[in-house]
Amino acid sequence: MPDVFILSDYENIKFRQVCQFDDKQLAILIRAALVEFGADRPGFAWQDPELDFMSQAFDVFGRIYYVAAEDEKVLGGGGIAPLIGVDGTCELQKMYFHPSARRQGLGMQLMLKLFEYCLSMGYKRIYLETFTEMVDAQKLYRGLGFFEIDAPLGCTGHGGCDLWFLKELDILQSDQPFDREFKALS
Repeated sequence: MPDVFILSDYENIKFRQVCQFDDKQLAILIRAALVEFGADRPGFAWQDPELDFMSQAFDVFGRIYYVAAEDEKVLGGGGIAPLIGVDGTCELQKMYFHPSARRQGLGMQLMLKLFEYCLSMGYKRIYLETFTEMVDAQKLYRGLGFFEIDAPLGCTGHGGCDLWFLKELDILQSDQPFDREFKALS
């Protein structure tokens, strides 16, 4: 049975590791989000071959993908994998939620669970790529202590992204509160 955690504020929503049963729903959800934000073209996750078999792609040491599900319905998810070409750094991958599941704190809860995983795996930094149109996601990332960097890192294959963020994981140890911009988003 995959790792399952239930959020006290969301009794019907469970976060668990992705399984084969989720693959089809997750592929549809991610592609719909990419279309919504204009990223259904080369240079974005749209072309990633693992979109149709996320459970297999993330069933590898150093990688994990959690889905948020209400009963059998997948509401979103996000994962971590090593960043190719950058030692000690992992990458946040394919974090998308259905429009009905956004702006409810699920992204923050998922990120906190992913931070725990990163620390347990010994990662020092988390890197992510996004794009200008994903304004709410940028607020979440900044609120969780990510800072924007000037250029991409590693080899992700996502040349269409125009914003890059990094978070030093040792900051997690300091009990710093989330910034005002994030609190305003909730």
